Amino acid sequence: MNILILTTRLNLGGIGVYVSSLACGLKRKGHKVIVASSGGVLQNVLNSYGIQHIYVPIDTSSEMGPHVMIAGMKLLRVIRTENIQIVHAQTRVTQVIAHYLEKFSKVAFVTTCHGFFKRRLIRRLLPCWGRRVVAISDAVREHLVNTMKVPKANIDLIYNGVDTSFIKTKYFEQKPGDVRKEFNISGNPIIGITARLSSVKGHMYLLRAMPKIKKVFPDVQLLIVGSGKKKYEKQLHEMCEELNIKKNVIFQPGIQNIYKALSVMDIFALPSVQEGLGLSLLEALSVGLPVVASNVGGIYSVIQHEENGILVSPKDHNALAEAIIKLLEDTKYAKALGKRGVKTIEDKFTLDKMVEKVEKFYESVNNRT
Repeated sequence: MNILILTTRLNLGGIGVYVSSLACGLKRKGHKVIVASSGGVLQNVLNSYGIQHIYVPIDTSSEMGPHVMIAGMKLLRVIRTENIQIVHAQTRVTQVIAHYLEKFSKVAFVTTCHGFFKRRLIRRLLPCWGRRVVAISDAVREHLVNTMKVPKANIDLIYNGVDTSFIKTKYFEQKPGDVRKEFNISGNPIIGITARLSSVKGHMYLLRAMPKIKKVFPDVQLLIVGSGKKKYEKQLHEMCEELNIKKNVIFQPGIQNIYKALSVMDIFALPSVQEGLGLSLLEALSVGLPVVASNVGGIYSVIQHEENGILVSPKDHNALAEAIIKLLEDTKYAKALGKRGVKTIEDKFTLDKMVEKVEKFYESVNNRT
């Protein structure tokens, strides 16, 4: 099958990793895959697999404007010259572009919904969900039906997946001692979070939990890995000063091999206030890390409380601190959670399973046209 995947940008983060992983997985299965975006650091992943990338000027959140027309005209030629059979959009901007591409080319387009949105007037007038929609979690599917008014019959639930073969090579690429030196980590134990610097990821609640954890483990270190808006990052640094935990917190910009950071962590925390599924959560589970996460969004699709992780109420830094302390004190229990976390990934959240389901999804769409 000839597939065109559209996304706004290929930066580190959930959608960028989803696109690059899906494209590479489909290519391994023998499909011809072309990705169109405004580019980003993950473009080199596509290059390593020989996947063609087409630049379109859509690095914007605005779904209306000349950029839509420019991208549409360029991609319409691609659809015709490359005999594209399906277009797969990942963001609101690319949904609108794909909507017009289908009108002029008659090639079916589909969408993956990665999170939660407000049903603004423009979305009501121009929904642009395509022939069918992939929801990455149960919570996202419920949101599509109840809030966005997408017919449930048009939605397929396909969980995100992580490339377990990649983990085996990248997780042990560097010795933890070398990583500790690189990241300037001096203390123990190490709590970690890998997520873009955004308020929805709940970093501030993790910082507020640190004084309570520090009372029990004075040398504890919190490793925050991710990049985002400078204003938010400044707020987090100011919180560290106010809470007197500056020496206990390490900020590390987003890195492509996230498994390097995971290799030095003892506990992984994701105190999000909103989450589609949590790719970083899947990555942490895949390497056997015990996890503490907020009971929000799609996280409940992954974590069963006290079976393969611990769930806490969102925005509750005291509960977050208590759960982390419990895991740090009871290492046997923490290790058991980690083992069951690995099994969770192997059973439900591998890239191979995701790609196989997306293939069948594409076939079902084309069989109906």
